[in-house]
Amino acid sequence: MRLPFELLLSLRYLKPKRTFVSVITVISTIGVTLGVAVLIIVMSVMSGFDRDLHEKILGFNPHIKVYSRSGEMRDYEKTAEQVRSVAHVRAVAPFAFGQVWMETQPNIGPSQGMAPYLRGIEADLESQVSVLSTSLIEGKFDVSGRGLLIGNVMANNLHLQVGDVVVLYSPSQLQKMKLSQEEGQPEAILADNYEIKGIFDVGFFEYNSSFLITSMLNFQELFDMDDTVQGLLVMLDDPQLVTPLAEELNSELGLGYYTSTWMQENSQIVSALVVEKNVMFYILFLIMVVAGFGIANALITFVFQKTREIGLLKAIGATRLQILFIFLSQSLMVGVVGVICGFSLGMTAIAFRNEFLQFMNRMTGFELFPAELYFFSELPAMIIPSDIILVCGGSLLICLLSGILPAAYASRQHPVTSLRHE
Repeated sequence: MRLPFELLLSLRYLKPKRTFVSVITVISTIGVTLGVAVLIIVMSVMSGFDRDLHEKILGFNPHIKVYSRSGEMRDYEKTAEQVRSVAHVRAVAPFAFGQVWMETQPNIGPSQGMAPYLRGIEADLESQVSVLSTSLIEGKFDVSGRGLLIGNVMANNLHLQVGDVVVLYSPSQLQKMKLSQEEGQPEAILADNYEIKGIFDVGFFEYNSSFLITSMLNFQELFDMDDTVQGLLVMLDDPQLVTPLAEELNSELGLGYYTSTWMQENSQIVSALVVEKNVMFYILFLIMVVAGFGIANALITFVFQKTREIGLLKAIGATRLQILFIFLSQSLMVGVVGVICGFSLGMTAIAFRNEFLQFMNRMTGFELFPAELYFFSELPAMIIPSDIILVCGGSLLICLLSGILPAAYASRQHPVTSLRHE
C-alpha cells in the first residue's frame, strides 16, 4: 500500500525513540483513551439509570391518575367507561392509597411495627395497569379475604414470610384510641388480622420496602370509605403521550375531576437525572481538553526539534499545506488511536461493570452502590449510539484542533532560517 509521504513522515515521527517528545505523546494518547472510556461509561450508566427508572416507575405506577375534586369518587365504573372511550387509553382500574400502622404477630419474641403505605386494588384489573401480578417471588397473587402482598425488602426487615399474620390500623382508628385516652376513657380497637399471601419484587427499592397491597374491599372497610375509591389508574399505548391525553381527559370529564401524570409526580427525580447526565458530560469532557493540551505541547516541542528538517523539506519543494498536514496528521493519529482504545476500554468496562462493582465492594468492605440510595440492586447501563458518536467525534475534533497552532507555525517556517537553526 502506497501512502502519501506526509503520512509516512508522520508515522515515522510518531515511532517511539525514547525521547521526551515520545513520552509526552504516549501520555497524551493515554489521556485521550481514559477520557473517551470514562465518558462512554458515565454516559451509558446515566442513560441506563434514566431508562430503568422509567421502567420501574411505570411498572408499579400508571401513566395518568384521575381524581375527583370532592376527594372520593362515587359511581367510578361510569367514569372508568368514559375514560376508556378516549383514544390511546389501554386500560383503566380503580385505586385507593393510604398510610397505615402495621404490627407483626410473631410466635416467638416481641412484635415489630412500621407505617407502610397500603394500596387497594381490583385483582382482576391489576395485571392491566402494573407488573405486580408477575413480580411475585414467593406465594401467589391473592388478596382475597384478608390477604396481603408485601415487598421483599419489608419482608426481610420484619422477618415476615408467606403465611405470617400482621395487624393493620388505619389513621382514623389510631385517632379514636388517642381521643378516648385523652378523655379518660381508654378504648382499645380490635384490628383485623391480615395474612401475608405473597411477597413481590418490582425492582424498585422504595416500592419493595414501603408498600403493602390488599383488595379494594379491605381498603374500603379499613378506611371507612363505603363503596368509593380515590381515583382511577390509566395506562396508555405510549407513556410519552401523557401530557396531551391528560389535557384531553380534563376536558372530557369536566371540572369535577383533575388528572396527574407520572411525569408530574416524578418530575424532581427525572429532571435531576437529566441535569446530572449533562453536568457529568461537561465536567468529564475537560479530560479531553487536558489531553488536547498534552498533544499541543508534544507537537510544539517536536516542531522545535525538527526545525532543520522542516527547512530541508521546504528547500526541496514541500508546500506549506504539506508541512501543515504532516504535523496535523500526527495529532489526528494520536486521537484515532486514543479513541479506538478508549472505545474498547469503555465497552469492556460496561460489559463487566457489575462484576467490577462486586469486586470493589469486597475490596473496600462497604457497598459502593447502595440500593437504598440509588433504588437499583445492580448498576444499569444503556448504550445510545448518538452518545457514542458525540464522545468519539468530539474527542477527535479536540485532538485535531490541538494540532492546528503547532502545525500552522511549522508551515510558516522560512527554509533559510530553518536550515540555520541550531
